[in-house]
Amino acid sequence: MKKPILVIKFGTAAITTPTHELDESVIASIAQQVAALNHHYNIVLVSSGAVAAGKKKLKNYSGTLSERKAAAAIGNPILLQTYAHYFAPYDISIAQSLCERHHFSNRTQFLQLKKTYEELWNNQIIPVANENDVVSNLELKFSDNDELATLIAIGFGADLILYSTSVPGVLDDKGILIKELKVIDKEALSLAKKEKSAVGLGGMTSKLTFARLATQMGIKAVIFGGRTENGILKAVKGETGTICMPQSSNISARNKWLASGSLVRGQIQVDEGASKALQKRHSLLAVGMVKIIRDFEAGEVFEIVDSENQTIAVAKSKIDSLSLKKLTNKQNIEIAHADDIVLI
Repeated sequence: MKKPILVIKFGTAAITTPTHELDESVIASIAQQVAALNHHYNIVLVSSGAVAAGKKKLKNYSGTLSERKAAAAIGNPILLQTYAHYFAPYDISIAQSLCERHHFSNRTQFLQLKKTYEELWNNQIIPVANENDVVSNLELKFSDNDELATLIAIGFGADLILYSTSVPGVLDDKGILIKELKVIDKEALSLAKKEKSAVGLGGMTSKLTFARLATQMGIKAVIFGGRTENGILKAVKGETGTICMPQSSNISARNKWLASGSLVRGQIQVDEGASKALQKRHSLLAVGMVKIIRDFEAGEVFEIVDSENQTIAVAKSKIDSLSLKKLTNKQNIEIAHADDIVLI
């Protein structure tokens, strides 16, 4: 029987010391727990920490873009060597997977990446994924590794994704752990504090945003404290952290990719009638368009927002935005077919 897929994301703060160096005791614990799960799951580790591991090798490091890229180049092998060292006693090999945004936005490349991971799993090897900071284009970067982990989970059809963080999970306004979120709505998103760690790019807002996307695609998500004793094992069992329940989803693999992995080029605002029509799984017609916020070409993916600028769907366009602007009669002109629209 094919094993279910488990994606576990570790941020920089979760695996580094207060002095921003790799915390080998934490990585040793990760290896021990993941080894216990390896017989039951095909596992992907998404791990930050390369910049933290490499920056001490640079003189007068101040965090500029070029310095971060240099630190990542130095730190990636250090990070992987550390993981390899602590997995070795369990007879588990690991593989490095440096990802860039176009690996997901180009469906052919994405399917090649998926086949590579499947080959690794067939040989009992665990991929450790991270953004390829050395060459990633600033405009096409992942927002952070929460996004990378979520794209892998959705694209590969994971059953479960774990987001490790520096706090016990999602906390209410009194600092009490919320053990379960049945749906991640505006109220849930408002629980996230805006601060982020001194060493990481994300924060609770990022985790909730991408956990929302994962759960909408039918994946269970758990946001848990990375330094909780046996936290990974407990999170898998739902015994720690905040459990974000998966929503019912019958979206095809292609449309899951469309909603998550594809690069969104344009943006259109629609009226209330079009919003209601989309909810009923109808195509998007030009008559329901209020305005074009960002331009796009035919065949590109664009975002659909409602009158309050809330994203309600993404879609693959049948017509370019310039032609749309020139239309005098918008009646029955189809911007995107229902089969190429994914509600968010």
